[in-house]
Amino acid sequence: MKTICVYAGSALGNKESYSVAAKKLGYLIVDSGFSMVYGGGSRGLMGVVASAVLEKKGSVTGIITKQLDEIEVGYKGLTAMEVVGTMHERKERMAELSDFVISLPGGVGTWEEFYEALAWNQLGFYSKPIILLNIDGYYNELYNFTYKSVEEGFLPQKTFEDLYLIEDINESIDVIKSFEKKDGKDWFERLER
Repeated sequence: MKTICVYAGSALGNKESYSVAAKKLGYLIVDSGFSMVYGGGSRGLMGVVASAVLEKKGSVTGIITKQLDEIEVGYKGLTAMEVVGTMHERKERMAELSDFVISLPGGVGTWEEFYEALAWNQLGFYSKPIILLNIDGYYNELYNFTYKSVEEGFLPQKTFEDLYLIEDINESIDVIKSFEKKDGKDWFERLER
C-alpha cells in the first residue's frame, strides 16, 4: 500500500472550509487505497484528517517528538505512533514512510515541512509530488512567491514543477496517480534553468 504524507496545521484556522477539506481528504485517502503518515497530533487539521482516515478504517501512522507529544497532544488510537527525539528525525521518518506529499492549510511549521520536501526533491534524495491544497485560496500568495524565486533565478523551474497548487481535493489523487518520478541521479540537471 502506498502512503501519503499529510502536512497540516495544529490549529483549525478561521474557516470551516478547512476542516471540511481535511475530513474529505481523509476519506479520499482511504477510498483511493492509500495509507497516511503525518505529524501525530490530535489537535487542529492534523486531528481532523487523522480522525477521518480512522473513521473509514484506514491506516494512520503518526510521527511526533516527545516535546510536541505534550503540546500537540499525540493522537491516541492511531494504527501506529512513533515518538522521536527531534523535528529533523520526525520529518525524515515521515519522508521515509511516504510516497507522496499533500499539504492542507497550516502555519510556518507546515510551510517548513513542505518546502523541505521540495528541497529534498531538488537535491535528488527522492522524487515526490508536493501538493498544496489551496482551500479558499489559502496558498495563492505563497505559491506566487515561490514562482517569483524561479523568475529571480533562485529556484530551478524543474523543481518548481514538482509543486502543485490544487483546489479540488479529488484532483490531488489524480496528480499522485499520474506523477512520474525523476531519476535522483540527475539532480545537477535540475539546477539548470
